[in-house]
Amino acid sequence: MTMTLERAAQTDAPLVDVKGLRHVYGKGAGAGLVVLDDVNLTLRPNEIVGLLGRSGSGKSTLLRSIAGLITPTAGTVMVSDMPGDAAAHGVSMVFQSFALFPWLTVQKNVELGLEAQGVPADIRRKRTLAAIDLIGLDGFENAYPKELSGGMRQRVGLARALVVQPSVLLMDEPFSSLDVLTAETLRTDLLDLWNEGRMPIRSILMVTHNIEEAVLMCDRILVFSSNPGRVIGEIKVELPQPRKRLDPAFRAMVDDLYARMTARPSEPAAREGALPGAGLGMALTHVSTNTLSGMIEALAGSSDNGAAELGALGRELQMEANELLPIAETLQLMRFAEIDGRVIRLTAAGRRYEAAAIDARKQLFAQHLLAYVPLAAHIRRVLDDRTSHQAPASRFRDELEDFMSEPYAQETIDAIVSWGRYAEIFAYHEDDDRFSLDDPA
Repeated sequence: MTMTLERAAQTDAPLVDVKGLRHVYGKGAGAGLVVLDDVNLTLRPNEIVGLLGRSGSGKSTLLRSIAGLITPTAGTVMVSDMPGDAAAHGVSMVFQSFALFPWLTVQKNVELGLEAQGVPADIRRKRTLAAIDLIGLDGFENAYPKELSGGMRQRVGLARALVVQPSVLLMDEPFSSLDVLTAETLRTDLLDLWNEGRMPIRSILMVTHNIEEAVLMCDRILVFSSNPGRVIGEIKVELPQPRKRLDPAFRAMVDDLYARMTARPSEPAAREGALPGAGLGMALTHVSTNTLSGMIEALAGSSDNGAAELGALGRELQMEANELLPIAETLQLMRFAEIDGRVIRLTAAGRRYEAAAIDARKQLFAQHLLAYVPLAAHIRRVLDDRTSHQAPASRFRDELEDFMSEPYAQETIDAIVSWGRYAEIFAYHEDDDRFSLDDPA
């Protein structure tokens, strides 16, 4: 690893070089879902690069391919001139979840990577204590994860990644599971360490769907499309550090990224009126119907006659992009709103929904759910066709897993259950994981 770092420093060669990467989720002989298609990426020394995109755009899959945790369907990954499995020796990864062993102390958790590398105990201890001190946990060496706050646990994960002295640090939404204030503190501390040159890494590649986080931290931002994931834009962030959220240039860049992330593909949809990716295998985000109704009401009450800029709306509602965009996209999918660039506006149906009483809202929601969400219509057809009017949810979950990973399939089912119950188009029985046409009551 030392030779690799020295060679990269001398030649200024790319630390990560991804060419033509493609990844397909699927089972057996099925066509499957193309998650990533022809992705090309270069990471050079001394830069922080952000992978920004909506949920399901394949960002984490790309990161795991670079880390050597999964094998892509096609394409090549080079890390510090090391192809294939050897690439894993040049990288460390910080995950969204803390992924700590609860029976090990902070020191033992951090030591794990060094122990796996066969580093002698005395050197291992010295490097581990230095890493713990670097990330601000000196004094907690003998504490167990259950004794730590969420932010402190993530600091342990960061120390564990840094202690092996990688050339590249990969971060998969490392702040998304933390509260707002803790996340802000950890971002600031990480940037301070980076800007002061105190971390033993050459570059950082991070996944995020938080637009402001990307602008705050990154030197370059690669914007991903969905279905399949492709790099559709690259933005250089030349604002000086430390960056200020209220800076007009900062705000303008955030607004521009909102527009890029919500832009529809230029190619025509497969059928008239269809949204991109809105097929049976479309991954859905579980957004509550109360939240959807609240957003419709917020838009109806806006000063711009049912329309608002997404960036301004997020600031007004104190919502990050990763909270706002799934709501906006679900309203667009259901045809209660439409997104045009950086602006979201209510449709005529959205205005009818806002003005309607509770029962009329539920009826309108049911009509749109069956018309525009293929999975909901599919479940209803199966229940209608069966004499028992029942079907195990596992049947639909298995169908979804032909197109997407298991966690996305489960969240999609969760969304359909919530929306179907509200619309009263079917019932779901959690005790035996079953859909039916029975009265939900």
